[in-house]
Amino acid sequence: MLSEPQTAGPSTALMRKAYARWAPVYDVVYDKLTEPAARAAVEAAAEYGPRILEAGVGTGLALGYYPKASFVCGVDLSEDMLKRARAKVRRRSLSHVKGLQVMDVCHLGYADASFDAVVAQFLITLVPDPEAAMSEFLRVVRPGGGIVLANHFGQSDGPVARVEEIVAPLCTKIGWSSDFKATRIEAWARRNGVEVIGLKPTFPGGFFKILRMRKAG
Repeated sequence: MLSEPQTAGPSTALMRKAYARWAPVYDVVYDKLTEPAARAAVEAAAEYGPRILEAGVGTGLALGYYPKASFVCGVDLSEDMLKRARAKVRRRSLSHVKGLQVMDVCHLGYADASFDAVVAQFLITLVPDPEAAMSEFLRVVRPGGGIVLANHFGQSDGPVARVEEIVAPLCTKIGWSSDFKATRIEAWARRNGVEVIGLKPTFPGGFFKILRMRKAG
């Protein structure tokens, strides 16, 4: 569920290997934990229209949550993850899923304004260049379309924020991010004329949050 920069560094190579190892057990570990946030993100994205890109689709845990009338494309850096996503699509007859491709979210192979919305779940804090990924999401979304992120975002201040910063290097090694703050994405949005609609906490206990944005149009 990761992206890579133009020149892949050691950290990207490490994460690619980590997801290859995680792929067989990913659903067991994350399915129930992430389901409420994933459903909320899908619902928010679907409000903008049927054509939706899921960036960092992984093993396809959320693919069954989309309305049947949707036109969903999914991209991911990990072929190991995508193999499992494709198997889900076949097994569950998810005809609204129109394509699953290996792709770098910082360099999307889609034309401008191809989608009504882009949704990225548990991805943006792990991308080597989050602003580049966000700019690509913005490019492929139509004017007036939406960008929806589901993620854990670190606390802005206080004792919890300090703990998150201390454990951040360890979390990075296991494929997580503890100290990435929503304010970084909100700052990108201001620079690019993107409206931030809101940041809403969700299960478990507000640990995950849904960040909604709208492209001017």
